[in-house]
Amino acid sequence: EESQAFDRKEAEQLRKDKAHVQHVLPSQTQLNEMVAEVGGYLSGLERTFLLAGIQRAFYNYTGANGINSYNPLTILSSGAGSSYGRGNGSSKTGGMALQTSVVEECLYAAQQSTLRAFATGHNGTAAAAANVCADTLGRVLLEALVQRAETGSSMLTPGDGFLPGAGGSLGKAAYGLMSTAQKGLSTATKGRISSGDHGSRTLNEEEERMAMKQRIDTGIARACATMNDLEVAVDYTRRLQDKLTQEMQGTFAAMTPETEQLNMCIKSLANTMEAYQSSSNSAMDQLISVVMSRVRSIVNECVGQESAASSGFSNVMGGVGVGVGVGGGTAAAVNVVKMNYELDDAAFELAQLSEGYLSKLCYMLDELMEPLRGHLAPRLADALLVGIIGGASKRLEMAIKRTKFTPLGALALDSDIRFFINFVKERVDAQALTSNTSLYKSCNPLARLAQIALLMNVDDLDDVLDLITSSKRKKIWDLTLGDCKTFLTLRVDFETRKVNGLLQMSD
Repeated sequence: EESQAFDRKEAEQLRKDKAHVQHVLPSQTQLNEMVAEVGGYLSGLERTFLLAGIQRAFYNYTGANGINSYNPLTILSSGAGSSYGRGNGSSKTGGMALQTSVVEECLYAAQQSTLRAFATGHNGTAAAAANVCADTLGRVLLEALVQRAETGSSMLTPGDGFLPGAGGSLGKAAYGLMSTAQKGLSTATKGRISSGDHGSRTLNEEEERMAMKQRIDTGIARACATMNDLEVAVDYTRRLQDKLTQEMQGTFAAMTPETEQLNMCIKSLANTMEAYQSSSNSAMDQLISVVMSRVRSIVNECVGQESAASSGFSNVMGGVGVGVGVGGGTAAAVNVVKMNYELDDAAFELAQLSEGYLSKLCYMLDELMEPLRGHLAPRLADALLVGIIGGASKRLEMAIKRTKFTPLGALALDSDIRFFINFVKERVDAQALTSNTSLYKSCNPLARLAQIALLMNVDDLDDVLDLITSSKRKKIWDLTLGDCKTFLTLRVDFETRKVNGLLQMSD
């Protein structure tokens, strides 16, 4: 008890001593107020400098020297931790991708502006500059990049932009470039002929075709660069956040409330990165919707629902043939078989020997996608591939619902779907999409096609419930019982009455 009483007295004395401590300087002085006021003016100036830097970056891009504002995509050579690693070693995906100088110049201006505020050593000034940086990048620059991406997507509209429309007709933008190329070549050719160089006439057509191809390819590359810039902005903003965090740790005292507040301001750049990422995804969704009408037209033509003329775009871009192998090679096929799975023995053997409708479908999808995928960042190229394949798969499923099947036709369907899946797997870039499971998760319509092929190949109706139950247990089944009824009744050897009686229970 005496010891506890002594401890209480000692604690009371310490409290009284602390209450009478005289500070050399008060915690808030006039100097602090002046520094805070100057810091506010400084952050305002830095915001002005940052906006001016962004304006200068866009002026350099759209001005007379804009042609020099396109550079090879830098995020292709990111470190091992990057999400842009090659999945299948394809050199086509992103191999010719470009970016503009806009993002690099804007992020550099943001970095320099913020580091100047950090150099003052004042936490409040640094925090204000970090907030200005995150706000400007997340509003001003983001809005400008989104508008440019929308313009780039419109330039890739099949039939109106650089991509071919229905029947393979060249787009209006491509025709505009062709007219410019033809005028230039005509002038050059006349000059050579007037000087007596008549042998150059034989080279005129080849030169014209190569000039057209180069101009169209350049137009596609620059349109894709506007979408690549959003991916570049994500990567550069991440680097900026790391740089500012490193600078904070080396300049300001750790574990103080002011430094923690500054750290939170720097971390707000993560929201900016998410905004760039979301806008990049939205830009790809818009591009996919732009080309989807052409995808539907291609599928309809290949399965026999509509006819179209052969592609004139491939003649300009150097394409040949109308068939494609799984390995990417082309094969000439004049008479392409349309979708038909009501096969007897003779028809089944003939189908195995001839080029099927899927060969033409894959070739025409390649003809549409490759000019884009070669100029898009790898992640965007995979998103485009998955989106287009998803749209084509939905159209194929609709066509399958209007087709009758024999047992041999079901085998042919299974072979065709495997061919289609291999076609997709050989064109993805991300390692995560090279397995069937991950690919099915990313592209549900393609997964449904695989499940339809599996369902249509049951030997007996009694095996259907076991197949559905085991697949649902593994969480790899997306077809409803209504879907199963629809497809099973397409088998000519299955009675509709038995199918309906077997699948009466609810999902």
